[in-house]
Amino acid sequence: MNREKEIYKVTIVGSIVNLLLVAGKFLAGIMGNSAAMIADAVHSVSDFATDMVVLMFVRISHKPEDKTHDYGHGKYETLATTLIGLALLAVAIGIIVEGAKKIYFWANGGVLMQPGKIAFWMAIVSILLKEIIFQYTHYKARRLESHALEANAWHHRSDAFSSIGTAIGIGGALIGGERWVILDPIASLVVGALIVKVAVHLLKNGVGDLMEQSLPEEVENEILTMVNSVSEVFDPHDLRTRRIGNHYAIEMHVLMNGDMSLKEAHDKASEIEQLLKNTYGQDTHVVVHVEPLEEKKENII
Repeated sequence: MNREKEIYKVTIVGSIVNLLLVAGKFLAGIMGNSAAMIADAVHSVSDFATDMVVLMFVRISHKPEDKTHDYGHGKYETLATTLIGLALLAVAIGIIVEGAKKIYFWANGGVLMQPGKIAFWMAIVSILLKEIIFQYTHYKARRLESHALEANAWHHRSDAFSSIGTAIGIGGALIGGERWVILDPIASLVVGALIVKVAVHLLKNGVGDLMEQSLPEEVENEILTMVNSVSEVFDPHDLRTRRIGNHYAIEMHVLMNGDMSLKEAHDKASEIEQLLKNTYGQDTHVVVHVEPLEEKKENII
């Protein structure tokens, strides 16, 4: 199964789970008289929406190069990652605001609604299902090197975190009565803060790639070490790197003996290109500019 089909399979499995949870949570929230569970259902709706975003953008990102996209369509996957990060951030802010409103209402003498047991057990089911689907999606994201899939995996876990807060609040209310209903909005603030942290991480990666951020320093050092290991190739410099979707783009200048024939220099450049592609994938974009070693020495003198 190719990469695109695997991403589709993982995302469809997640979307089916999300759709079932949306229905279950809304039903449990209404029957259990739980505003927290209904809010959790809305969170699951956002998960389902991001699944649709991944399905749409991954299809586009796997299109081959064309006349208007010489480097392919990989950036669409990065765009999907950024959109999911924004969705996560919006959900987190919503959770925090709603939690703060409930705490303010309670502090001013308001009575928060006490939920039923069906809402509590739905929260437990949600936690288990979302953690399972997170582990599955995260494993596939690492194996397929898909940032969009990784972002979606963390969105699954954010829903599990949200359900944990809901379970704590509902469970506390069921055990301690109305006095402990306040646990729900307090937990939601903690959950919201955790989701904000994840969202910022995803946005940092997504926006960084869209703004042509260089690859990590350790990757660039690894590239230079590999090129230096090629015989008759000297001083790789002017290294430029970036990410195009899940692929790397690498450009550099190298020095070779000026007495080399054009064919020999070309063969060495091709050897560097293949070495990098063998390491980072055959879709890696590599450009090697060859300069004569003697000219470099003259410039130094």
